[in-house]
Amino acid sequence: MLARDLAPILYLQRDESFPLERTIAVVHPTRRVIAYYLTYRHDVAARWSPFAQGADEEEFWVGYDATLAPTDLWTYWHGDILHVNWRGKGQLGVNVQWGKHGSFPRGTPARDLPRDKSLEIFYAMSYLLPDLVFGRFSSRGPLCFCRSFARYLEFSQPIVLGARLTAIGRTADPDSLLSAVFGERYAHKPYWPWEPRRYSRAWTEVSGARALMGER
Repeated sequence: MLARDLAPILYLQRDESFPLERTIAVVHPTRRVIAYYLTYRHDVAARWSPFAQGADEEEFWVGYDATLAPTDLWTYWHGDILHVNWRGKGQLGVNVQWGKHGSFPRGTPARDLPRDKSLEIFYAMSYLLPDLVFGRFSSRGPLCFCRSFARYLEFSQPIVLGARLTAIGRTADPDSLLSAVFGERYAHKPYWPWEPRRYSRAWTEVSGARALMGER
């Protein structure tokens, strides 16, 4: 099945504490794009709070051509959508950030990430976030990353996503499927990379030279 064949390999940070839990692939019926929605057992983004939403799903999308070869990869990165041209690059890969599970295309230099959401900032926050302490009330987990920044950048724990898909659908509006698998209170991030929803720009290129695309 195409959704399994084009599912990227996930590369988790080697010390990731919270396992991948549920995964959904959705094939768009009129565009050559497949969406992948994932949840982890827990994360460090205020999931301990009684006011938190349900599953904080992470997302990425794969574009493909008439030959069914991958052409584009978009990933959700803390409110931004990152994009890279994947033509001729072989097996798709996505790096997954420790603890917060933001995703970015494998091979992306850290300097290409948005400056206000850099890995350096998130690394510093891994020592400062009260979420890590309060999270212990609802889920067992670490109190900090407590290792070097170089180790923070080691995305060396592969997961073959195509073998781990919980559900596969074909629709332009996956809300009912996501609600059925994740629960109705999931985070409702954009379903597709061209949907700005609450974002001021469609995506940020991270394939070398950076460019802003799709201004509203």
